[in-house]
Amino acid sequence: MRDTLVKNLENQIQLKDFKLNSLLEITNAINLQRNVEEITRLFEFIIREQLGFDKFVLYNKQEDWNCLSRVGYRGKVKDLNVEQVLGRFKEITVIESSKSAILNDFDVVIPVFHDGRALAYLLLDKVDLKYEGRYDRTFSYLSFIQTLVNIIVVAIENRRMAREELSQERFKRELEIASTMQKLLFPEELPSNQRMDISARYTPRHEVGGDYYDFIPLGDDEYIICIADVSGKGISAAMLMANFQATIRTLFQYKRFDMQTLMEELNKKVMSTAKGEKFITFFIAHYEANSRKLSYVNAGHNHPFITDGKAIENLDQGCIGLGMMDELPFINVGKKVLKPNTTIVLYTDGVVELENESEEFFGTDRLVKLVHSYYPLKMEDMNSLIFSKLDEWKGPLDLVDDTAIFSCRFF
Repeated sequence: MRDTLVKNLENQIQLKDFKLNSLLEITNAINLQRNVEEITRLFEFIIREQLGFDKFVLYNKQEDWNCLSRVGYRGKVKDLNVEQVLGRFKEITVIESSKSAILNDFDVVIPVFHDGRALAYLLLDKVDLKYEGRYDRTFSYLSFIQTLVNIIVVAIENRRMAREELSQERFKRELEIASTMQKLLFPEELPSNQRMDISARYTPRHEVGGDYYDFIPLGDDEYIICIADVSGKGISAAMLMANFQATIRTLFQYKRFDMQTLMEELNKKVMSTAKGEKFITFFIAHYEANSRKLSYVNAGHNHPFITDGKAIENLDQGCIGLGMMDELPFINVGKKVLKPNTTIVLYTDGVVELENESEEFFGTDRLVKLVHSYYPLKMEDMNSLIFSKLDEWKGPLDLVDDTAIFSCRFF
């Protein structure tokens, strides 16, 4: 009797020593930043060489379920629907019979959960539960194996989350750089003098956006005003718009183009850059201060409108959006002679398509009425008023799109 107690005590001490040493090996490998392959090999050594299990499969959930380890098993492991076949196991379970072929090849399923979410399933074979006195000890080993798996897969999960966080930080820095670059594309100063009063306001939905406006002097008496909106969101949309803006500036810097030729060139540029995956709606106007003549093309953009405080008129002549087709099927150039104190309001669809809590659009009519009612405010005050009304309209809701207003008054 005494010899049996001593032997059991020795076995318990050996088991505790083994568990402690194994845990130290695993945690040391993790602390030394060993890669996943090295940690997995160490786990396989403990299970196979020290515990004597020569056939096992370990599934691990990262972004998707994958087979992290396979030892001594020649069956298929990649095609297993882990959630369907193993998802029902919530604790260490002896497999008695199953319709699943892979489960019939193993004796025990050891699940690992973390924060209520399944992270791993270990399938073990040749688990000896038959002999007297072995049952409790075997399950002690299985519980310890579950602890080992838990440590490993949580470490892997933490590393995955760290990589994601690093990737997000890198993406955030890229967004910050793109945002800074984009701000440089907009004119730093807009004139407000005896000849004209021009002001703009822009709020991107995210760090970078796909809206663009510009004011380009062509000498002392001629000016280009334009506004654009690219389909899609994010960095790719912002980069396309940056390329588009640079193209416009370059074209006007080196050569004067008539409106039709300009639109044809811009359409070719957008097609070659966007490869047909995105398009740009665009409004551009050329104003001659001495003659007060305005010529313009609206390429599928929200109709800017002009008002002298009395009448309202849309600027709707033009063509389809740029980058929709290899060649523009038609280009209509609109022409106007502006009366003194005429105001032109250009905007993107983020203004008129802004919804309130009742899912009602702010709408073009409401914008036109607002501008007409407060005519002739200074353009900066007008833009501030419009954005104030937009904030009231959306209430607690977020912006659904980039939002730009570009207002011009020619005295």
